[in-house]
Formats: sequence, structure tokens, C-alpha cells
Amino acid sequence: MAVKTHTWISLWFLITVPVVAWDVGYCFMRPRSMKGGDLHWIWKPYALYQEILFKKIYGLPALNSKNGFTNAQALLNVIETFMNIAYLYLAHVAAWPPATLIGFGAALMTLSKTVLYGVQEYYCGYCAVGHNDFKTLFVYWVIPNGLWIVFPILIVAQLGKDLVDSLNLAAKAEEKFVSKKIK
Repeated sequence: MAVKTHTWISLWFLITVPVVAWDVGYCFMRPRSMKGGDLHWIWKPYALYQEILFKKIYGLPALNSKNGFTNAQALLNVIETFMNIAYLYLAHVAAWPPATLIGFGAALMTLSKTVLYGVQEYYCGYCAVGHNDFKTLFVYWVIPNGLWIVFPILIVAQLGKDLVDSLNLAAKAEEKFVSKKIK
């Protein structure tokens, strides 16, 4: 059975690999990646997150207090990114039918991690982002994170359907095989 691929899913995985790798680099290279660091030029847009929006996650307060959440999620991002690359390779190059399961797992991991960010903020009383006004929070936190929720939900739904279809097809094939063998 051939691997069923979807262009939009493959594009999502392909586009997110460098975006997530960039974020991982910022997190693991702190303080050198931060404003004032010798490598900050690579992550210049992060100054907004570091100093204003998410200073308690990406900025000096988090780094100085040894808050491990930022780098813990970055490590999970590394695993997720390897899964995205594995899906792309296994689905498009190796044509390995179980690649769908890898893509499903990667998208579910992205979704879970993003939801965890929001839920964590809810349960701590918006301790890391609550200092922002509504417009800033909406434009720079809700909308970007929304993309990392909506697309993975759609991917999980599509690849989940593909997995169920494959399992149903395999069950029917086994049923035919067993009934022929009995005759």
C-alpha cells in the first residue's frame, strides 16, 4: 500500500522545521542570543519577546531564575522537528506506509505543547503574559499560537482519518483472506 500524502501537510512540516529550529536556537543559546549578546543579530526580532511581551519566559527574569520551562519546551521542539523531518523523508522519499503515524504523532506533539503553553498561563493567572495589554497579547500571542493549534488539529484529523482508513482496509483484507482460507 502506498503512502497517502497531502501537499498542505507536507508544506506545514517543511515550513515549520526552520521556524522551530530558529526558536530552539534562541532558547538554547541564551544569553548570547539575547539583546546585548554577541549572537543577538540572528534573533533580533526576539528582542520584542525578551524585553516586553514574554520577558518572564524568553527574557532575563526567566534565565536568571533558572526557569526550566523555556528550554524544556525547546528540547521537545527538537524531538518534534526530527519527527517532522522523519515524516517528510519516510513519506516522500522512502514511501514507507507507517510514515503517516510519525506525522500524526508529530502534529499531536505540536498541538499538545502549544495547548500546554496556554493552559499553564491560565493556571498561573497569566503570570508570564498577563502584563501585556489585550491588543498586544492578541496580536503577538493569541494569533501566532492559534496557528500552532489550528494547523496541527487539522493535520491530526486528516492523518487520523488516513490511519483509520488504512486499518479498516487491512481488516477487510484479513477478513477476505481468512474467509478464503476457510473455504
